[in-house]
Amino acid sequence: MNSYKKPDLNAPRFRSKRHNLLNETFCKKIKDKGGVFKDLSNKEIKEVIKTFNGSIWESVVENRDGVELLEQLGYLFIGTCNRAKKSNTDIVKSTEYGVKVQHQNWESDQYLAKIFYTNFETKYRFKFHELWGFTALRDFKRTVGKTYPKEWKKYVVVDNLTKISRLFRKHIVRDIDKKNTKLLLEDYDEFDMT
Repeated sequence: MNSYKKPDLNAPRFRSKRHNLLNETFCKKIKDKGGVFKDLSNKEIKEVIKTFNGSIWESVVENRDGVELLEQLGYLFIGTCNRAKKSNTDIVKSTEYGVKVQHQNWESDQYLAKIFYTNFETKYRFKFHELWGFTALRDFKRTVGKTYPKEWKKYVVVDNLTKISRLFRKHIVRDIDKKNTKLLLEDYDEFDMT
């Protein structure tokens, strides 16, 4: 058993710079385009965007296969992964007992939830697709953290060594096979001997 040293809460912290795209210049560009948004205030535009993003991540949590983003930007889904091999210390329990205690994930049979974003298998390729990234909002992460221990069996299992694009190819082939089977069964009559 390793002893655990409580972290210094008054120590200096590093905070990465945040880049907020929802600023006045962005809202002005939206208003200049006209349409429905030209009469809205900046606060209302931000609220519309926040509500839309919330509906996207709620549907990602509900649907097993995730969501395809608008304008062919990629796919967003939750995957079930094996627990990390490096140590994942439970700070609250370690501080309480004075000994290093690891997270065990007993509720989900030691599996973890990860939020995946991929744009590799989109219908239309776009320039610099490798440079696109995704960072989940705090509300999205917390919702996944609450729902995953209850519904961990419904999400796609992602192996460490398989490519995400291969998972999507399997689903596309499976959907095509289902359509072909339905078409063949529509005209099938088991009593017709001719």
